[in-house]
Amino acid sequence: MRILKEPLFHFFLIGAAIFIWFQIVAPENETVEDFVTITIDENDIALLSDQFEARWKRRPSGAELQALTDATIREEVLVREARKLGLDRGDSVIRSRLSQKMDFLTEAIATSVVPEDEDLEAFLQNNSERYATPSKLAFIQVFIGEEPNKAEIEGVLAALRAGDEVSDLGASTLLPASMPLTATRVIDSVFGSGFSKGLTTLDKGQWAGPIQSGYGVHLVQVQDIEPSQIPPLSEIHDAVLRDWRRVMSEDLAQAQYEILAANYEIIVPALSGQTK
Repeated sequence: MRILKEPLFHFFLIGAAIFIWFQIVAPENETVEDFVTITIDENDIALLSDQFEARWKRRPSGAELQALTDATIREEVLVREARKLGLDRGDSVIRSRLSQKMDFLTEAIATSVVPEDEDLEAFLQNNSERYATPSKLAFIQVFIGEEPNKAEIEGVLAALRAGDEVSDLGASTLLPASMPLTATRVIDSVFGSGFSKGLTTLDKGQWAGPIQSGYGVHLVQVQDIEPSQIPPLSEIHDAVLRDWRRVMSEDLAQAQYEILAANYEIIVPALSGQTK
Protein backbone atom coordinates (compact mmCIF):
# COMPACT_ATOMS: atom_id res chain seq x y z
CA MET A 1 0.00 0.00 0.00
CA ARG A 2 2.93 2.35 0.57
CA ILE A 3 3.70 2.58 -3.12
CA LEU A 4 0.05 3.42 -3.82
CA LYS A 5 0.55 6.63 -1.85
CA GLU A 6 3.29 7.86 -4.19
CA PRO A 7 1.97 10.44 -6.72
CA LEU A 8 4.17 9.06 -9.52
CA PHE A 9 2.57 5.66 -9.14
CA HIS A 10 -0.88 7.21 -9.49
CA PHE A 11 0.23 9.09 -12.57
CA PHE A 12 1.55 5.84 -14.01
CA LEU A 13 -1.86 4.28 -13.45
CA ILE A 14 -3.58 7.28 -15.00
CA GLY A 15 -1.35 7.13 -18.07
CA ALA A 16 -1.87 3.39 -18.40
CA ALA A 17 -5.63 3.81 -18.05
CA ILE A 18 -5.72 6.49 -20.73
CA PHE A 19 -3.64 4.32 -23.06
CA ILE A 20 -5.89 1.30 -22.48
CA TRP A 21 -9.00 3.44 -22.89
CA PHE A 22 -8.00 4.67 -26.31
CA GLN A 23 -6.91 1.20 -27.35
CA ILE A 24 -10.41 -0.04 -26.50
CA VAL A 25 -12.43 2.73 -28.12
CA ALA A 26 -10.31 3.14 -31.24
CA PRO A 27 -10.88 0.61 -34.06
CA GLU A 28 -7.75 -1.40 -34.89
CA ASN A 29 -7.43 -0.22 -38.48
CA GLU A 30 -8.37 3.42 -37.95
CA THR A 31 -5.73 6.12 -37.77
CA VAL A 32 -6.22 9.76 -36.87
CA GLU A 33 -6.06 10.70 -40.56
CA ASP A 34 -8.41 7.94 -41.77
CA PHE A 35 -11.78 9.66 -42.15
CA VAL A 36 -12.87 7.55 -45.14
CA THR A 37 -13.28 4.06 -43.72
CA ILE A 38 -15.95 3.24 -41.14
CA THR A 39 -15.51 -0.22 -39.67
CA ILE A 40 -18.14 -1.97 -37.56
CA ASP A 41 -16.58 -5.18 -36.25
CA GLU A 42 -17.92 -8.15 -34.28
CA ASN A 43 -17.11 -6.48 -30.98
CA ASP A 44 -19.25 -3.50 -31.95
CA ILE A 45 -22.13 -5.82 -32.91
CA ALA A 46 -21.80 -7.69 -29.60
CA LEU A 47 -21.85 -4.42 -27.68
CA LEU A 48 -24.99 -3.26 -29.48
CA SER A 49 -26.67 -6.58 -28.71
CA ASP A 50 -25.70 -6.42 -25.04
CA GLN A 51 -26.96 -2.85 -24.72
CA PHE A 52 -30.27 -3.85 -26.32
CA GLU A 53 -30.62 -6.83 -23.98
CA ALA A 54 -29.83 -4.72 -20.91
CA ARG A 55 -32.66 -2.38 -21.80
CA TRP A 56 -35.30 -4.77 -23.18
CA LYS A 57 -34.37 -7.99 -21.31
CA ARG A 58 -34.06 -9.99 -24.53
CA ARG A 59 -31.69 -10.37 -27.45
CA PRO A 60 -32.44 -8.27 -30.55
CA SER A 61 -33.94 -9.82 -33.65
CA GLY A 62 -32.05 -9.71 -36.93
CA ALA A 63 -34.04 -6.68 -38.09
CA GLU A 64 -33.53 -4.89 -34.79
CA LEU A 65 -29.81 -5.55 -34.83
CA GLN A 66 -29.61 -4.26 -38.40
CA ALA A 67 -31.44 -1.09 -37.34
CA LEU A 68 -29.01 -0.60 -34.45
CA THR A 69 -26.06 -1.07 -36.77
CA ASP A 70 -27.49 1.39 -39.31
CA ALA A 71 -28.05 3.94 -36.54
CA THR A 72 -24.47 3.54 -35.35
CA ILE A 73 -23.12 4.05 -38.87
CA ARG A 74 -25.36 7.08 -39.38
CA GLU A 75 -24.12 8.59 -36.11
CA GLU A 76 -20.47 8.00 -37.07
CA VAL A 77 -20.96 9.55 -40.52
CA LEU A 78 -22.61 12.66 -39.07
CA VAL A 79 -20.01 12.98 -36.30
CA ARG A 80 -17.14 12.84 -38.78
CA GLU A 81 -18.76 15.34 -41.10
CA ALA A 82 -19.45 17.65 -38.15
CA ARG A 83 -15.79 17.45 -37.16
CA LYS A 84 -14.76 18.33 -40.73
CA LEU A 85 -16.94 21.43 -40.49
CA GLY A 86 -15.41 22.26 -37.10
CA LEU A 87 -18.76 22.00 -35.34
CA ASP A 88 -17.09 20.40 -32.32
CA ARG A 89 -14.95 23.48 -31.74
CA GLY A 90 -16.34 26.07 -29.33
CA ASP A 91 -19.19 23.78 -28.27
CA SER A 92 -19.47 24.01 -24.49
CA VAL A 93 -21.46 20.75 -24.26
CA ILE A 94 -18.82 18.75 -26.12
CA ARG A 95 -15.99 20.38 -24.18
CA SER A 96 -17.72 19.63 -20.88
CA ARG A 97 -18.29 16.01 -21.88
CA LEU A 98 -14.65 15.49 -22.85
CA SER A 99 -13.54 17.07 -19.57
CA GLN A 100 -15.87 14.72 -17.69
CA LYS A 101 -14.42 11.70 -19.46
CA MET A 102 -10.94 12.67 -18.30
CA ASP A 103 -12.27 12.90 -14.74
CA PHE A 104 -13.99 9.52 -15.12
CA LEU A 105 -10.64 7.93 -15.89
CA THR A 106 -9.25 9.24 -12.63
CA GLU A 107 -12.34 8.13 -10.69
CA ALA A 108 -12.02 4.64 -12.12
CA ILE A 109 -8.45 4.43 -10.85
CA ALA A 110 -9.43 5.58 -7.36
CA THR A 111 -12.26 3.05 -7.30
CA SER A 112 -9.92 0.21 -8.25
CA VAL A 113 -7.47 0.89 -5.41
CA VAL A 114 -8.05 -1.33 -2.35
CA PRO A 115 -6.64 0.36 0.77
CA GLU A 116 -5.46 -1.52 3.82
CA ASP A 117 -7.49 -1.28 7.02
CA GLU A 118 -4.81 0.83 8.66
CA ASP A 119 -5.25 3.46 5.95
CA LEU A 120 -9.01 3.47 6.43
CA GLU A 121 -8.57 3.65 10.19
CA ALA A 122 -6.31 6.69 9.80
CA PHE A 123 -8.87 8.28 7.47
CA LEU A 124 -11.59 7.57 10.02
CA GLN A 125 -9.66 9.20 12.85
CA ASN A 126 -8.75 12.23 10.75
CA ASN A 127 -12.41 12.72 9.83
CA SER A 128 -13.97 11.57 13.08
CA GLU A 129 -16.64 14.30 13.17
CA ARG A 130 -18.10 12.95 9.95
CA TYR A 131 -18.76 9.52 11.47
CA ALA A 132 -19.36 10.32 15.14
CA THR A 133 -22.75 9.28 16.45
CA PRO A 134 -24.84 12.13 17.86
CA SER A 135 -25.05 12.75 21.58
CA LYS A 136 -28.32 11.49 23.09
CA LEU A 137 -30.26 12.55 26.16
CA ALA A 138 -33.25 11.20 28.05
CA PHE A 139 -35.06 13.62 30.36
CA ILE A 140 -38.22 14.79 32.09
CA GLN A 141 -39.22 18.44 31.89
CA VAL A 142 -41.68 20.76 33.54
CA PHE A 143 -42.71 23.89 31.66
CA ILE A 144 -43.19 26.87 33.99
CA GLY A 145 -44.20 29.56 31.55
CA GLU A 146 -42.78 32.01 29.07
CA GLU A 147 -41.41 34.49 31.63
CA PRO A 148 -41.77 33.15 35.19
CA ASN A 149 -40.31 35.18 38.00
CA LYS A 150 -37.59 33.96 40.31
CA ALA A 151 -39.98 33.02 43.09
CA GLU A 152 -42.08 30.85 40.75
CA ILE A 153 -39.00 29.05 39.49
CA GLU A 154 -37.63 28.39 42.95
CA GLY A 155 -41.03 27.23 44.24
CA VAL A 156 -41.57 24.65 41.50
CA LEU A 157 -37.95 23.51 41.73
CA ALA A 158 -38.27 22.96 45.51
CA ALA A 159 -41.49 21.00 45.00
CA LEU A 160 -39.89 18.75 42.40
CA ARG A 161 -36.89 18.07 44.59
CA ALA A 162 -39.25 17.27 47.43
CA GLY A 163 -40.86 14.57 45.32
CA ASP A 164 -44.14 16.21 44.31
CA GLU A 165 -45.93 14.81 41.27
CA VAL A 166 -44.59 16.28 38.06
CA SER A 167 -48.04 16.37 36.50
CA ASP A 168 -49.29 18.65 39.28
CA LEU A 169 -46.68 21.31 38.67
CA GLY A 170 -45.90 23.86 35.97
CA ALA A 171 -47.93 25.43 33.21
CA SER A 172 -49.87 23.65 30.48
CA THR A 173 -48.02 22.96 27.24
CA LEU A 174 -48.18 20.75 24.19
CA LEU A 175 -44.49 19.92 24.52
CA PRO A 176 -43.68 16.33 25.58
CA ALA A 177 -43.25 15.92 29.34
CA SER A 178 -40.43 13.44 28.78
CA MET A 179 -38.22 12.14 26.03
CA PRO A 180 -36.39 8.80 25.84
CA LEU A 181 -32.75 8.67 24.65
CA THR A 182 -32.95 11.06 21.72
CA ALA A 183 -30.34 12.72 19.51
CA THR A 184 -29.65 16.31 20.54
CA ARG A 185 -30.52 17.62 17.08
CA VAL A 186 -33.98 16.02 17.39
CA ILE A 187 -34.44 17.50 20.86
CA ASP A 188 -33.58 20.93 19.46
CA SER A 189 -36.07 20.45 16.64
CA VAL A 190 -38.80 19.95 19.27
CA PHE A 191 -37.82 22.48 21.94
CA GLY A 192 -35.89 25.00 19.87
CA SER A 193 -32.29 25.47 18.81
CA GLY A 194 -29.79 25.30 21.69
CA PHE A 195 -32.12 23.69 24.22
CA SER A 196 -30.12 20.45 24.37
CA LYS A 197 -26.90 22.35 25.05
CA GLY A 198 -28.32 23.53 28.36
CA LEU A 199 -29.05 19.93 29.36
CA THR A 200 -25.55 18.57 28.80
CA THR A 201 -24.19 20.43 31.83
CA LEU A 202 -26.81 19.07 34.27
CA ASP A 203 -26.16 16.28 36.76
CA LYS A 204 -28.02 13.11 35.92
CA GLY A 205 -30.99 12.36 38.18
CA GLN A 206 -31.23 15.85 39.69
CA TRP A 207 -33.90 18.45 39.00
CA ALA A 208 -32.27 21.63 37.79
CA GLY A 209 -32.91 24.80 35.88
CA PRO A 210 -34.09 27.12 34.66
CA ILE A 211 -33.42 26.02 31.05
CA GLN A 212 -34.58 28.32 28.26
CA SER A 213 -36.30 26.83 25.20
CA GLY A 214 -37.90 28.43 22.20
CA TYR A 215 -41.20 28.47 24.11
CA GLY A 216 -40.21 29.60 27.58
CA VAL A 217 -38.58 28.29 30.75
CA HIS A 218 -38.26 24.68 31.90
CA LEU A 219 -37.03 22.70 34.86
CA VAL A 220 -35.38 19.46 33.77
CA GLN A 221 -34.25 16.15 35.21
CA VAL A 222 -31.75 14.39 32.94
CA GLN A 223 -32.27 10.65 33.27
CA ASP A 224 -29.67 9.26 30.89
CA ILE A 225 -26.81 10.51 28.73
CA GLU A 226 -25.21 8.75 25.77
CA PRO A 227 -22.18 10.75 24.61
CA SER A 228 -21.09 11.04 21.02
CA GLN A 229 -18.70 8.30 19.95
CA ILE A 230 -16.87 7.07 16.88
CA PRO A 231 -18.08 3.63 15.74
CA PRO A 232 -15.38 1.02 15.13
CA LEU A 233 -14.22 0.71 11.53
CA SER A 234 -15.83 -2.73 11.22
CA GLU A 235 -19.29 -1.19 11.66
CA ILE A 236 -18.90 1.58 9.07
CA HIS A 237 -16.28 0.06 6.76
CA ASP A 238 -18.25 0.56 3.55
CA ALA A 239 -19.04 4.21 4.29
CA VAL A 240 -15.41 4.99 5.17
CA LEU A 241 -14.15 3.18 2.06
CA ARG A 242 -16.57 5.10 -0.14
CA ASP A 243 -15.49 8.44 1.33
CA TRP A 244 -11.80 7.47 1.16
CA ARG A 245 -12.13 6.70 -2.54
CA ARG A 246 -14.01 9.95 -3.18
CA VAL A 247 -11.27 11.99 -1.50
CA MET A 248 -8.59 9.97 -3.31
CA SER A 249 -10.34 10.64 -6.61
CA GLU A 250 -10.50 14.39 -5.93
CA ASP A 251 -6.82 14.50 -4.94
CA LEU A 252 -5.77 12.51 -7.99
CA ALA A 253 -7.88 14.64 -10.32
CA GLN A 254 -6.23 17.81 -9.03
CA ALA A 255 -2.74 16.31 -9.17
CA GLN A 256 -3.36 15.04 -12.69
CA TYR A 257 -4.62 18.45 -13.79
CA GLU A 258 -1.54 20.17 -12.41
CA ILE A 259 0.76 17.75 -14.25
CA LEU A 260 -1.14 18.19 -17.53
CA ALA A 261 -1.41 21.96 -17.16
CA ALA A 262 2.38 22.17 -16.69
CA ASN A 263 2.72 21.14 -20.36
CA TYR A 264 1.03 24.34 -21.53
CA GLU A 265 1.92 27.99 -21.57
CA ILE A 266 -1.18 29.58 -20.10
CA ILE A 267 -1.73 33.25 -20.80
CA VAL A 268 -4.55 35.18 -19.13
CA PRO A 269 -5.09 38.91 -18.66
CA ALA A 270 -4.68 40.53 -15.25
CA LEU A 271 -8.04 40.31 -13.48
CA SER A 272 -7.40 42.28 -10.29
CA GLY A 273 -9.03 45.67 -9.93
CA GLN A 274 -11.23 45.32 -13.00
CA THR A 275 -14.59 47.05 -12.98
CA LYS A 276 -17.55 46.79 -15.28
